[in-house]
Amino acid sequence: MQKPTQIAGFTEITATATMASATHGGRAKCLQRLIRLGLPVPHTVALSFGAVKGLASGQGFDVAQLLAVFGDRSLLCVRPSSQDPDWGGPGAILNIGMNDRRHLELSQSHGEDAASMLYLRFLQSYAVHVARLDADAFDLTEADPTERLKQALIIYEEEADEPFPQDAEVQLLEVLRSMARAWEGTTARLLRQARGAPPDAGLGLVVQEMALGVGPGESGSGVIRFVDQVTGLRRVSGRYLRQSFLRDALEAGGGALYLLNDPRGPSLEAEQPEILERLNEMADICRARLREEMEIEFTLERGKLRVLDAVRVSRSPRAALKIAVGLAEEGIISREEAVMRVEPRALPELLHPQVDPKARRDVVVRGIAASPGGAIGKLVFSAHAAQSHAAQGEPCVLVRRETTPEDIRGMHVANGILTERGGMTSHAAVIARGLGLPCIVGASGIRLSTSKKTLRTLDGRVLKEGDLVTIDGSTGEVLAGEVEMLEPALDDSFQSLLDWADAARDIGIRANADTPADAQTARMFKAEGIGLCRTEHMFFEEGRMMVMREMIFADTEEDRRAALDQLLPMQREDFTQLFGIMVGQPVCIRLFDPPLHEFLPSDREGARALAEALSLPVSDVMHRVEAMAEFNPMLGLRGVRLGVTVPEIYDMQARAIFEATVAVGRKGAHVVPEIMLPLVSARREVELLKTRIDGVAAAVKNETGASFDYRLGVMVETPRAALRAGDIAGHATFLSFGTNDLTQMTYGLSRDDAGKFMGAYVQQQVFPEDPFHTLDQEGVGELLMLGAERARAARPGVTLSVCGEHGGDPDTIAFCRAAGFDYVSCSPFRVPVARLAAAHLAIRDELGEAASGLH
Repeated sequence: MQKPTQIAGFTEITATATMASATHGGRAKCLQRLIRLGLPVPHTVALSFGAVKGLASGQGFDVAQLLAVFGDRSLLCVRPSSQDPDWGGPGAILNIGMNDRRHLELSQSHGEDAASMLYLRFLQSYAVHVARLDADAFDLTEADPTERLKQALIIYEEEADEPFPQDAEVQLLEVLRSMARAWEGTTARLLRQARGAPPDAGLGLVVQEMALGVGPGESGSGVIRFVDQVTGLRRVSGRYLRQSFLRDALEAGGGALYLLNDPRGPSLEAEQPEILERLNEMADICRARLREEMEIEFTLERGKLRVLDAVRVSRSPRAALKIAVGLAEEGIISREEAVMRVEPRALPELLHPQVDPKARRDVVVRGIAASPGGAIGKLVFSAHAAQSHAAQGEPCVLVRRETTPEDIRGMHVANGILTERGGMTSHAAVIARGLGLPCIVGASGIRLSTSKKTLRTLDGRVLKEGDLVTIDGSTGEVLAGEVEMLEPALDDSFQSLLDWADAARDIGIRANADTPADAQTARMFKAEGIGLCRTEHMFFEEGRMMVMREMIFADTEEDRRAALDQLLPMQREDFTQLFGIMVGQPVCIRLFDPPLHEFLPSDREGARALAEALSLPVSDVMHRVEAMAEFNPMLGLRGVRLGVTVPEIYDMQARAIFEATVAVGRKGAHVVPEIMLPLVSARREVELLKTRIDGVAAAVKNETGASFDYRLGVMVETPRAALRAGDIAGHATFLSFGTNDLTQMTYGLSRDDAGKFMGAYVQQQVFPEDPFHTLDQEGVGELLMLGAERARAARPGVTLSVCGEHGGDPDTIAFCRAAGFDYVSCSPFRVPVARLAAAHLAIRDELGEAASGLH
């Protein structure tokens, strides 16, 4: 076998050549694999990263030796070969070596038109990308290719003050240097870094003999792929264009041939069936041996098939999942590799309807993408309007400055949510993610008028209530009108991949679920129980709000208990349903958390309506509202503090939990409820409430004659609770870190207001990332580590978890897993993301251990 040429930074690509993606780039390595598979790849040479860097800095390069590999008469093409194709690179330049002499020769062998097309294509590329001449000067309209070529040669000499170079060595050297310098330019460097490339990413170059797609006989070029790029289903697509180069077929209009028989026009299958059959064979070889779905770039020259390149088919997240599972089911890759090929952060696009990426987008509003998915609906500006539209079967998008608990009913019936204020952990964002609704927050450029029911955009457009829009919660964009959608992709492939992920992961995944509907979603996504049930959301339902207000206006403990007695059966039914849905799995119920003023009206009109309902003077209602107002209610009388000072609320909730436990138990389902105290700061708070809850449990046991167990735990969301976790753990069987509030209190930031300046902070590297979006492992993370260490020292068997919105973030899961936490809990629609992320971590560790064991 002839030894491959390897001189001065370039290597002839053969089956045995020394070639790696890390030194010559992915394209060069892929071409070597194609050669090893026996595919008809034209003669090719690869320049290493070091050689290209030397070219960019002006070092010498022996281009004569490179040309000697090909011979005098070859036309060449140069293309980029970065380590990762997604990092991009300068555009290909074709037909290097074309000059007046070669034009004459090719005119005789391939025809004058074909020769002129080859020469003109090279001349225009060289002029614009190498000589850096004005592209408009070469925008010629002459129909005849030879006449256009003559004009282009004259224009080049006028613009460059010298004739077009005729020496192939000069041409090739200048092309190589130009492409090398383009890679090192500031704009190119910033662009590839935005795509995930390291600052020092290298570029290789591939010099390949041209397989001419022009001339006599069946000549042309095409691209073929064998899976749908959006769905991942098996389907042949692509185009073939006669008398063309490289990927021209994809950009052609009506002149291109379809690949398969198609009623819309002529096809390669009909006219060249043996070529299509050979391409199918090549695709099967690539799929089996390269273990990937490839897009093949091919050329026909006088009927001879050549493969110029084969690249990994670009694909949507749903297609990536479908392809990975398909390869695993056929035994081409392992199940673990299939799991690793699907990026956890891409899963949300599969769980919700999505705006079709091919659809036309008329963007009217931009904000923070707070909850993924797409929805179409009419704009409404109040929860009441949302309910009215829902009652008439009309989909709607709820627009608010910021949502409050009073908007819950409207949020439940809306198709999407848009708020002017807020960030990733604002009320709207958290509730929307729990409901699986697309949501955009922090759209600070809009101007709302709730009285006029209008929304004014930055460019002056005015949208009115009832106007139809499409909301894209995955990009943070609101689009005018109705845009085409893609349905969720929760098919058998999705289920298979997640089952394989579960077999690999080693940390528990629970769901935050507040309603039976949430619990059903959690069960559908195979959460291992409920890690956080926020009971306050139950009280905002119609029929309960007024009872809560009656309790708030009660003057005595006896009157408060009388009002709460009306809520008891409702709460008992809530918990009975949750236990029934999650039978056999743990359910962690957080007792009432928000300040009571949230249940009171915020304006005089609301106060008047409440006064009428309670048969009280408006002045009495206003006086009570003012008396309960707090300067900073999130740091005021809420959570466990409310349980200590107004214990009747927690008594009622505990009784409802235990009575529901008994009711479900009598139906044969064993339940061990977990009761969680919110906003704890001191051991004594836990002691006081544990005594009361134990008393309620004993009373229910006596009244029902039933026996049951329960677990009492604490939600750690104040820095002091994390620091005193050792004291607290003595009275709690589990600690669940509520990272939303813990981040807020650690930073001294309002999670609802931080969005106004957080972008500037991240941009100026004050914070590496929004701490409400990704856990701050240095600050908040240290509190988690301290709390875990001290809790386990005091109580070795204590269960530790994270139940804030960070629980669905892959980086946070990695942190919790490394810290030895038992589980994370997140909104139901983030459960699949968490399951897959946890599996990635476990598989990566296993692969690392296996690799280390080889040495």
